[in-house]
Amino acid sequence: MSDQSMPVQNSAAQVSTFAAFRATLRRDLLIALKRRNDLLNPLMFFLIVVSLFPLGVSSDPNELTRIAAGTVWVSALLASMLSLDNLFRADYEDGSLEQLLLSPQPLYFMVLAKNISHWLISGLPVVLLSPLLAYMMYLPADAYWTLVFTLLLGTPVLSLFGAIGVALTVGLGSRGLILAVIVLPLTMPVLIIGAKAVADASLGLPLGMHYALLGAILAMSLSLAPLASAAALRISVN
Repeated sequence: MSDQSMPVQNSAAQVSTFAAFRATLRRDLLIALKRRNDLLNPLMFFLIVVSLFPLGVSSDPNELTRIAAGTVWVSALLASMLSLDNLFRADYEDGSLEQLLLSPQPLYFMVLAKNISHWLISGLPVVLLSPLLAYMMYLPADAYWTLVFTLLLGTPVLSLFGAIGVALTVGLGSRGLILAVIVLPLTMPVLIIGAKAVADASLGLPLGMHYALLGAILAMSLSLAPLASAAALRISVN
């Protein structure tokens, strides 16, 4: 009898884990939608930073074409950094983060849900806006889809790696500089590969290696980054 009940118990555990994952994701999205600044600030920052390059560097189309890939990618990284502090700060301040740590559900899935919510709020709008800014920077039309695709692969990595730094510093009062020191070295490979892919696309060069590297980094970060963030949260909160 007990042997027959085991599949039912395992199935119930899986359902409850998925339900907790879905509830965490839904909760964070609803909170973000109520805080309109959390939605608009990264997007406006991204737009402003890219718009300043023609004013500060050069308005020559050839020069802007040369720096377009790096400009968009650096701006996307900075916009992601701007919104990282929202990942665990409110939960830490109102005590819900401690309840999350005490939950019987695997912390990996709860952290992953929060990472997905962060990317949907701050990363996906940047990806959708990038073709418009690429046009403003005179990026060749052949590189538009490469820019969008590399940002789709790269911006989730920025959120996943950034969550590690936020989890390590969530208990600190002033953490802006420390967070940047932790996160920026982790995200540099994604920035370099993504910008190089867009630059190569504008020259008509092969892109398979760049896509493979970004895909491998994304797969690795999905597997390991939530585990590292969960361990960092337990250390920081306890």
